[in-house]
Amino acid sequence: MNNKTILTAMAAAFLGWTGVAATPVMAQSTYDAQFLTYPTYSGDDLELVVDNSGTHFKLWSPKATQARVNLYDNGHTGSAWTTLNMTYDEATGTWSAMFPEKLYGKFYTFQIYQNGKWLNETPGVWAKAVGVNGKRAAIIDFDITDPAGWEKDKGPKVDNFSDVIIYEMHHRDMSMHPSSGIANKGKFLALTEPGTKSPEGLATGIDHLKELGITHVHILPSYDYNSVDEANLQQNTYNWGYDPQNYNAPEGSYSTNPSDPATRVREMKEMIKALHDAGIGVIMDVVYNHTAENDGSNFELTAPGYYHRHWDDGRYSDASGCGNETASDLKQMSDYIINSTKYWADEYHIDGFRFDLMAIHDTETMDKVAAELKKINPSIFVYGEGWTAGDSPLPVERRALKENVSRMTDIAVFSDDIRDAVKGHYTDASDRGFASGKPGLEETVKIGIVAATKHPQVDYSKGNNSKFAYADSPEMIVNYISCHDDLCLTDKLRKSLPDTPDSIRKEVAKLAQTIIFTSQGTPFMFAGEEIFRDKQGVHNSYKSPDSINAIDWSNKALNIDLFNYYKGLTALRKAHPAFRMTSADMIAKHLVFDKIDSAKQPNLISYSLKNNANGDSWKEIKVIFNGTDHAQTLNVAKGNWKIVAIDGKISPEGDLGATRGGRMTIAPYSALILAMD
Repeated sequence: MNNKTILTAMAAAFLGWTGVAATPVMAQSTYDAQFLTYPTYSGDDLELVVDNSGTHFKLWSPKATQARVNLYDNGHTGSAWTTLNMTYDEATGTWSAMFPEKLYGKFYTFQIYQNGKWLNETPGVWAKAVGVNGKRAAIIDFDITDPAGWEKDKGPKVDNFSDVIIYEMHHRDMSMHPSSGIANKGKFLALTEPGTKSPEGLATGIDHLKELGITHVHILPSYDYNSVDEANLQQNTYNWGYDPQNYNAPEGSYSTNPSDPATRVREMKEMIKALHDAGIGVIMDVVYNHTAENDGSNFELTAPGYYHRHWDDGRYSDASGCGNETASDLKQMSDYIINSTKYWADEYHIDGFRFDLMAIHDTETMDKVAAELKKINPSIFVYGEGWTAGDSPLPVERRALKENVSRMTDIAVFSDDIRDAVKGHYTDASDRGFASGKPGLEETVKIGIVAATKHPQVDYSKGNNSKFAYADSPEMIVNYISCHDDLCLTDKLRKSLPDTPDSIRKEVAKLAQTIIFTSQGTPFMFAGEEIFRDKQGVHNSYKSPDSINAIDWSNKALNIDLFNYYKGLTALRKAHPAFRMTSADMIAKHLVFDKIDSAKQPNLISYSLKNNANGDSWKEIKVIFNGTDHAQTLNVAKGNWKIVAIDGKISPEGDLGATRGGRMTIAPYSALILAMD
């Protein structure tokens, strides 16, 4: 497919392309077509198996003419004490070698000979334990890494994705600030510490998460990534971790001893178990879409050319914006993604996966990922970014785009519709949204409220980002205001409302998050938003220091009203299934918008959840949003209404008073929520 055809197809997708996919073809460029002839192998013995007969090595490298294993005593320094020549199996494209002893405590690398030269050493693509900085793979007994009670450990049961409330966090952000009261700062173990307090005596860490009431934490990349020197942690180098090196081993800088391969494994498991014991699931951010290096990546050092996509002239394609993109449309890479996620779910009891730039992957692979994970744990939640950062040889109709989400099963995508409509567009710091006073966004907010499903009262032709109902079910949509990317909510409000005091901005934040938490779909929030966390205006803080990224927990006392409001939102959503409907038909039947002339009353949305929606104990719930800087009035049907939210306060029990309805006033930048038994 040439560039013109690709761009035309991309435009069609974003304008509402809904055609039937062409018959799938595995490679999308003439350069990559050569890889279709490669034999493939997806057995569970790739890389390393230790049993009573010894230590067995297996490497997939179909075009190598020689391959060897180098064995080391040390994970970082010293020379190999022996080298094992490997034997080739033409039918599977694999090389094998064995050593007649259990080599626990030793390290190894692979090397292949191809095109007349030996390539650099690599730990392989399947290394599950590594030495410091991940250059050598480690041989460890995984049984000794399991915490006490691990065999009975499991995350929370999830009946429907809409029941999940996600809290996105970075290990360092949560614990590095002196105010955290946490001993294991920046480590997996930070979330195993109970009883940690801010200087003002308020809960931090895992106790804070329990108090807030979220159901799942989404941890930023925690596999072994490239940018932090684990041998010099005193440098306090910060990175989000979107530069993958070893996909199947934990990051060493988050452990208390990166030089001990077993420590990072055990401590990550201890963190997961502590969260599970607290009733909180763990979602892992995964970045299978690109590698930190091009020619020097472990993929290229084991099977040159195969794992990455290329243009017809052989150049790396770069839909990730990071120099390359992986080729999920080729079987060995597709199997790798599937089997790697299965490994994390099985060995580490991970409860969900957030796929970075998921649209770089093909829909067939993502379907297989979800199907295989559900066999391990029916409660696993898979979602991702339904977009790319650039063009790709993969045809648009095969990409795991948000527009294609209804062609996948058990996969959800982020809603940029509600994100940009509520707070303002992410590309313009000064741009305001519905919640901060910009008119004309009412219909796009409604698209978010109904979770991008077909609804008789929503006009998709007026949508800013989407022009058709792309979700068949609300369980396909994750709603959010901000995340680690771009300006966090506090910074966005400070830039888009420059002459407004923080006291008003916090009311805008409450309104924005109320829209997210009362909308259909799955709510997602960025760590620290609940205490008005900022990043000093830095929008891309992926390598900014802790002074920018760390959460100052003293803000909890300063913003306790805001925290309690967020806490009330989580409690309200958990208590009332009307906000968690499970089908598009249910939403269309039970969610009814009130008619409002937006020309006369801009930034005003009102709707009802009727007839005990989704089995709710409340017969009707009235939800009204006012995104202007002045009070607005609206007629509410007469009845015995309980007040759930009003004037920036919230009570999940609806005990903020009562009203008979009629002409009601909604305060500036606020939500009014009423309920009737």
